[in-house]
Amino acid sequence: MAKHGKKYTEALKQVDKNKSYTAEEAVELLKKVDFAKFDATVEVAVNLDVDPKQADQQIRGAIVLPNGTGKTQKVIVFAEGQQAKDAEAAGADIVGSDDLVEKIQDGWLDFDVAVATPPMMAKVGRLGRVLGPKGLMPNPKTGTVTMNVTKAVNDIKAGQVTYRVDSNGLIHAPIGKISFDTDKITENFNTFYNAILKARPASLKGSYVVSVNMTSTFGPGLKINA
Repeated sequence: MAKHGKKYTEALKQVDKNKSYTAEEAVELLKKVDFAKFDATVEVAVNLDVDPKQADQQIRGAIVLPNGTGKTQKVIVFAEGQQAKDAEAAGADIVGSDDLVEKIQDGWLDFDVAVATPPMMAKVGRLGRVLGPKGLMPNPKTGTVTMNVTKAVNDIKAGQVTYRVDSNGLIHAPIGKISFDTDKITENFNTFYNAILKARPASLKGSYVVSVNMTSTFGPGLKINA
């Protein structure tokens, strides 16, 4: 087992392992025990009782957090014509077509989110082996394959987070920085968590959410009573 440092151990002593905290209580405690020497990221992990191997239980989507994530996302857009002009006007960091595909094929991956118009997907598809494993492939379910590139870029820049259940039924997502006001992180949490609840598969019987945990970079994990 990995050994934790003194600061983590001290922080953990302030956590009641038998308690399920409200989101607001959890944020306050994470702020209290935070010892990172930078503006730590607050994250949520939701454990779902789903089978990701079933097509209708592959929970995936995107949500714009009302108070952003505290991180500026670098956005590239695969587009031509008017959509390319719209993407540039919306503030996309790089806009391109064949040239952008070639740049990525040559090994360039200095971006956080990729957006593409549907007509461009035939070309972008050639990057599947590169972008797919890194979670960077544009996808209609996350709003990154669209003709409305203006909305896509604006949403991403405003603090959109994408989520996807992994093979173990877990969804992880950042919901802000530890420096945010407590009410802003709590509001972000509620927005994200409600999106997960709405994504419940219609065919699923029985339980859906198994557990919810909140943590910050280097900080202890707290059970959330959600």
